[in-house]
Amino acid sequence: MAHRFIVIIAGGKGERFWPQSRAAKPKHLLSVVGAKPLLVQTIDRVKPMVPAKNIFVITSAVQEKAVRTVCKGIPAANIIAEPMGRDTAVAVGLAAALVAARDPQGVFAVLPADHVIHDSKAYAGDLQAAFAAAEAAPVMVTIGIQPTEPATGFGYIQRGEKWKLCNRRQVFRVKRFVEKPKQDVAEGYLASGDYLWNAGMFVWSVSVVETALMRHAPALNVGLTAIRAALAKKRPLAGVLKKIYPKLEKISVDYALLEKATNVVVLPSSFDWDDVGAWPAVCKHLKPDAAGNVARGLSIVEQGVGNLVFADGKHLVTILGVDDLIVVHTTDATLVCPKSRAQDIKVLIKRVEALKGGSKWM
Repeated sequence: MAHRFIVIIAGGKGERFWPQSRAAKPKHLLSVVGAKPLLVQTIDRVKPMVPAKNIFVITSAVQEKAVRTVCKGIPAANIIAEPMGRDTAVAVGLAAALVAARDPQGVFAVLPADHVIHDSKAYAGDLQAAFAAAEAAPVMVTIGIQPTEPATGFGYIQRGEKWKLCNRRQVFRVKRFVEKPKQDVAEGYLASGDYLWNAGMFVWSVSVVETALMRHAPALNVGLTAIRAALAKKRPLAGVLKKIYPKLEKISVDYALLEKATNVVVLPSSFDWDDVGAWPAVCKHLKPDAAGNVARGLSIVEQGVGNLVFADGKHLVTILGVDDLIVVHTTDATLVCPKSRAQDIKVLIKRVEALKGGSKWM
C-alpha cells in the first residue's frame, strides 16, 4: 500500500450551480448534497485507503485559499494550485510529476472532487481492484460507471474482451471511447450492455503515464520537464508553474492519451454515482415534501409542486402557485428558472459577467 497515492482534481468552476457556486468557491467547495463540501466527502472516502501524506489535491490559484481551509489533515505541501486552467492532460502530467518526486514506483488514482457517492464500501472495493490492476501490468485503468439511463451528457467507454480478474473483480480491455452521443445512439449503447459512462476516474503507475506522455503528447511532455526538475531539486513550485503553464496545450487527458493508447482497461463500477452536474440533480439526494418540493434553508413553498429552493443567508424565500422551478437565493444574487432550463445557466452567467462590475457576482 505504501506505493499508492490519490490525486484529487479540484479546479472546476461549477457554473451550472450559480449563484451559490462562484469562481473562488465552486461546487466542490459547497455542501450541495450532504453536510460537508463535496471535496471533503471525496477525501473522506479515500482516507482509509492511503495515508494522508499520499493524498494530493490539485486546484486553481483562485480557489487555493478555500481549498486549504477545508482540506483538514492534508499536508500543506500536498495542495498544489495551478496558475490557470489547462484541462486534465496537464493536471495528470503534474500529478505524475508530484507522485514521482515522492516515489518513482508510485501508482496513483486521479479522481474528480465533485461527485456524489453514497456507498463508500463498494467504492473502496472498486478502487482497490483498480489499483491491483494497475500494479499487475503496465496499463491505464479507468473505472466505468454502469449506465442507468441513455444519458447524452456523458462520454462512454465501450468494453471489449475480458482482461484479468483483480481482487476478484473482472477487468475488461477498452475497445474505444465515445464522445457525448445523440439520444438514439445513447439508447443503443444502453441496450447493448457493452458501454459504460466515463466518469474521469483513472488509476495508473508513474511509468505508464510518463511513457504515454512521451509517445502520445511529446510537446506536453517536454513542457513538463521543468516541473519535474523543480520537484527533483525541491525548488518552490509556484514560480515554475506560473512560467510554464501558459505554454502548455489545453487538452483533456482523454484526447491527449486515452483515445490514442492501446493499453487501456476498464473496471465496471459497483457503487452508486452521480456527477451532480446541475441543480435538478440535487433533488435525487434530498428528501422532498409531499408535493415533491426540495428545500434547504429558510423557505416556504405554498401550492407548488416539484420545486427546488435553496435559501442561503438570513432572508426568507417564499414561492406561491408555481411548479418545477429552481429558486436559489444568496446574499447578493438570486436565480429563478424552470428546471428544464438548468443547463442554460451557463449562458445566463455570461450576461451577468458582462455587466458593469459583473465580476463581483462571479
